[in-house]
Amino acid sequence: MLNEKELECLQNRLCVRLGFCLPPDDIVRLRADPPEEVLAFTDAVFAAEGLDPATADRHLYRQVRDMIADAFRQSEHGGA
Repeated sequence: MLNEKELECLQNRLCVRLGFCLPPDDIVRLRADPPEEVLAFTDAVFAAEGLDPATADRHLYRQVRDMIADAFRQSEHGGA
């Protein structure tokens, strides 16, 4: 599970690199109760952007998923 600082870094990377700049209320919600699995977190990010993860562009979905997976891996290994 990502800690507060890791979540903030991930959300900043998603915004700067992929344009997923979530609304403030969604940022607060995700930080308060972050999904504990990569795919659930990815789907939550897409939903917060007003996009349906099931119909989203597959390339973009993979980019977001991979960025989230990297953050989860870094967190498991003790550093972001």
